[in-house]
Amino acid sequence: MAEKLMKYADATKKYDVVFGLETHVELSTNTKLFCPAHIEFGGEPNTQLTPVSLGLPGSLPVVNKAAVDYAIKLGLALHCEINEWSQFARKNYFYPDMPRDYQISQYDKPTNGNGYLDVELEDGTVFRVPIERAHIEDDAGKNTHVGGADGRIEGADHSLVDYNRAGVPLIEIVTKPIEGAGDRAPEIAGAYMRAIRDIVRALNISHARMEQGNMRADVNVSLRPSADAPYGTRSETKNVNSFRGIEKTIQYEIRRQAARLDEGKDILQETRHWDEATQTTAGGRVKSDADDYRYFPDPDLVMLHITKEHIEEIKAQMPEMPRERRNRLKTEWGLTDLQMRDILNADALDLIEETVKAGAKAAGARKWWLGELSRAANAKGVSLEELPITPADVAEVEKLIASGKLNDKLAKQTVEGVLKGEGTPDEVVKKHGYKIVEDNGAIEAAVDAAFEANPDVVEKLKSGNMKPMGVIIGAVMKATRGQADAKAVTKVVMGKIKS
Repeated sequence: MAEKLMKYADATKKYDVVFGLETHVELSTNTKLFCPAHIEFGGEPNTQLTPVSLGLPGSLPVVNKAAVDYAIKLGLALHCEINEWSQFARKNYFYPDMPRDYQISQYDKPTNGNGYLDVELEDGTVFRVPIERAHIEDDAGKNTHVGGADGRIEGADHSLVDYNRAGVPLIEIVTKPIEGAGDRAPEIAGAYMRAIRDIVRALNISHARMEQGNMRADVNVSLRPSADAPYGTRSETKNVNSFRGIEKTIQYEIRRQAARLDEGKDILQETRHWDEATQTTAGGRVKSDADDYRYFPDPDLVMLHITKEHIEEIKAQMPEMPRERRNRLKTEWGLTDLQMRDILNADALDLIEETVKAGAKAAGARKWWLGELSRAANAKGVSLEELPITPADVAEVEKLIASGKLNDKLAKQTVEGVLKGEGTPDEVVKKHGYKIVEDNGAIEAAVDAAFEANPDVVEKLKSGNMKPMGVIIGAVMKATRGQADAKAVTKVVMGKIKS
């Protein structure tokens, strides 16, 4: 039965919105957090295992130093306090994909605490998201439910468990309750998650591919009568793995909770699940509090000691952060705020920068990735980076245009050939014999034919009306299979109408 919803605008006017995000970032280390099992996405189920990742009796964990260094890098990027001493704890709960029946995490002594991240919204507004901690933990395995709709447990005949992911290192970034967002809460959440993705990619600590599950978020939402009232009861929607899903989850929960509160009903503290097909959340289990997990220090692991000297070493390795990089490139490329937002919305910044590094001008690189290539990606339902064309290819096409070997039409045909798998731009050009017609005699003959076929257009041109010039140029282009240079054609036309 569908739940009753209040209009979003009414809900955000009547109630004060408080939300929070628990973002799980899977680290791109070669091995797991506490054992040398290799990590590979999409590997054969239950092949990336050791006794430690299976939780077998007598097996002992040893912490992965690279994962700790990755955590420190992220803590610095999020303006966190890096704690000199941090501790791993056992978080006890039973679930089929958790072979030990407890998760090794951090609780009251995390590696990173008390930070913040400033996120920039579409209109240029900057909103500060407070961060409570960014702690290290290991991931669970993965359940696959067979026989139910869309892989869900409801109606399934049986379930399979793949423990390959069990023990993969994660950093969980937990925000403090985010207040003051009002009706912009979904937008702020989406901007924050995109900023986290950009940061971890810039740090080279995670692939952050949400569709592969190596970045996901638990979304907490509560409502209260006013900003000075105590926090309301929150819901927690688990493992949302798309930016749009996170935004829609917050919007839906605000509407659902507002409708219940308006009718005098209680909000149940529970976990919920986002259903992309119905664009709704559905109740799961009653949400546990921290006490229910019976946290206690893991007796098999000593405390982590992170020295000031080591933090300074990590600081020296830090790359340029995404926001600073965007501002630098915007200035270097002479872009407006709107143009840069278009690039970011298309997820094309890296591709354009690589194209510029390969020798293209920023304007040309931007034209291809946001124009022809963006349309091709949309038609195929893939991301820009999944297209079978590289920044070096795009830069090569731009060089062929700049050298006068291709015009815009031939360049477009060349790019189409690369996308079809016909080879590099040079190979496509040679295969099809693409080249600009430089023979003035051939151009003049084509112009004469166009004049003869369009006498009315010629009269207008001779009288000084240049609007129908495109008819003649188009006819010449057709006659030369698009290989004539438009500027050369225009020059010949102008010479003939003035003679």
